[in-house]
Amino acid sequence: MLEPSLVPDSQHRGLVSMLPQPFRDFAMLARFDRPIGWWLLFWPCVWGVLLAGGESRWSLIAWLLLGSIAMRGAGCVLNDIVDADLDRRVARTAQRPVASGRVSKGAAWTWLLMLCAVGLVVLFQLRPPAQLVALGSVGLVAAYPFMKRITWWPQAWLGMVFTWGALVGWIEIRSDHLEALAALYLGSIVWCIGYDTIYAIQDIEDDAIVGIRSSARRLGARVKGGVGGFYALALALWALAFWVMRPDWVALVALVPMALHLGFQVMTLDPADGENALARFRSNRDAGLVMALACWVVGNAGVI
Repeated sequence: MLEPSLVPDSQHRGLVSMLPQPFRDFAMLARFDRPIGWWLLFWPCVWGVLLAGGESRWSLIAWLLLGSIAMRGAGCVLNDIVDADLDRRVARTAQRPVASGRVSKGAAWTWLLMLCAVGLVVLFQLRPPAQLVALGSVGLVAAYPFMKRITWWPQAWLGMVFTWGALVGWIEIRSDHLEALAALYLGSIVWCIGYDTIYAIQDIEDDAIVGIRSSARRLGARVKGGVGGFYALALALWALAFWVMRPDWVALVALVPMALHLGFQVMTLDPADGENALARFRSNRDAGLVMALACWVVGNAGVI
């Protein structure tokens, strides 16, 4: 049986359980027990840097990693503040710190500001153009928690937010070949829609009772085909980005491992099994690394 402070999809339960209760609650609030979120935020940052030719900028990548951890945590805190009433009515989220009452909304706001302060430190490490691009995501982030109330496709909004780092990483390195950047970013958005649709499969029944909208509910019995379609479109857009940077069919070979990984997810996805869906969702951490290697190969030999 899970401890009251843990939720069903917590990872690293032993490590989190070692923290004193107040610290554990704040770690849970920022989802430090579930690193998959900041991996998914971080990888598009890396893709932008590497495809733009910044393969030697390891210090930049390290700063982007810190920023991904902090800002993903901040986004989760904001989401839990806004969604506290809804979270109490969904089995998987009822024990979240704010929903359960273990952390007050005032304390959650303070924690949110602390995480944003870390993000601000990271922001100051960027060039002014990249700083402006990064700040452009603030409105999207603030609006996201409300999207599930007004659209069947909150995953599309999440896609714009969670892959914004591709824009930041690219502009930090260079400001040309924006057509390649556009294709990379759009492909990343569609990839996010695909994997977050998989994630939403876990909550279909509870979401229907509470009235929360999601792409998984919208697609219904077609969810597996829908995810496959999103992944196929993502690959097509990434192929376009690669072609712009290196107009050579050999460059497209770099996408084959990513295509195989995403294809495996779709072929083995069981929409009736929440544990299966969660495992496929989490496998996108590894997919992000596979795509990063492809971007490194193409960006290292692409247009200068």
